[in-house]
Amino acid sequence: MDFSLTEEQQMFKEMFRDFAQKDVAKVAEHMDKEERISPDLLKKAAAQGLLGALAPEELGGAALDPVSYAFMIEELSRACMSTAITIIYHTALVTQALLTFGSAEQKERWVPALAAGELVGAFAMTEPDAGNDTSRLSTRAVRDASGEGYALNGVKTWVTNSGLAGLFLVIASTSRDGREQAAFLVEKDAPGLKLGQRELTLGLRAALIHTVYLDDVRVPVANRLGDEGQGQAIAAHVADYFRLSLAAAGLGVAEASIESGVKFAAERIQFGGPIANKQAIQNYIADSSTQVEALRYLVYHAAWNASVGGNFAADAAYAKLFAAQVARFVTDKMVQVHGGYGYIEDYPIARMYRNSRALDLLGGADELMRVAIAGNLFKSQNLQVVP
Repeated sequence: MDFSLTEEQQMFKEMFRDFAQKDVAKVAEHMDKEERISPDLLKKAAAQGLLGALAPEELGGAALDPVSYAFMIEELSRACMSTAITIIYHTALVTQALLTFGSAEQKERWVPALAAGELVGAFAMTEPDAGNDTSRLSTRAVRDASGEGYALNGVKTWVTNSGLAGLFLVIASTSRDGREQAAFLVEKDAPGLKLGQRELTLGLRAALIHTVYLDDVRVPVANRLGDEGQGQAIAAHVADYFRLSLAAAGLGVAEASIESGVKFAAERIQFGGPIANKQAIQNYIADSSTQVEALRYLVYHAAWNASVGGNFAADAAYAKLFAAQVARFVTDKMVQVHGGYGYIEDYPIARMYRNSRALDLLGGADELMRVAIAGNLFKSQNLQVVP
């Protein structure tokens, strides 16, 4: 197999690392403490083409291939996982859904604005009583008598980017039993759309996550994405890109934590020399690095499969599950390398440790990833695995 990068991919990787280290890393701690992503940083990211990473050039995007996109998320997460997550929701969920299921008019209307950072996208599917179980959605979209629009009513929770979003992609039920669903593009100033409580999270503190209330929000038919009944298909399609993106984010934060641990171990003097001389510390570093390298190949292979048009759903699930495990394991070990200093907020490893824990939950908890992986394997036995 040929693992070499094209000149363009190598150029992109270096460009992303340069931007992440020069512009993102220096404000990461400040954003974490302020609990808000910097609008100036998002403007810089948009100017670099990051917010339009997946959009075609004719719509103002950078038209990155999936491998280059994975590099982008990896480098962003290496500097600040909150920034990476913010951009993932914008690109891998909202923009990708528009590109795949949007009409020509919808793409022309919204994709250039998303790519330029004039609009930030937010994905609204989770509800208080419906997390991964999308068959239980209670948010309803009822067609009005004229047939020209819908009225949306319901509550969406854990809506990332909602505090700065200009466009919400809302998944709602179009039938009483919740089985039929559709996706809707709702602009932030739509009457009846209200932001509720800001969620105060353990990690990803710079990501703006709110509850969103939909109180008789009127949406024209022209703002429906795809057909009625396609809501679950749209959510499932973008879930593959989302999981691949989260795996790349896990790779980035794990890499950064090892770099932090290696630097600290080389500088920290105990018992007459740097703690890097201690076998226990070397074991932590070596074991962590081995897991990171294994994760790297899972992530890059899934991205490669996506780039050649393959069905990468299984690869994305493998990579996302393993990324959550690796990021948690590695950041935990690097906290141990730092000793007591790893438990105070003065050192970046504390932020990395808190942020990495989210990967077990975002994009489907580890338990759900295992169900997805097992279900794929049991297809050969004509057996449908359910959670």
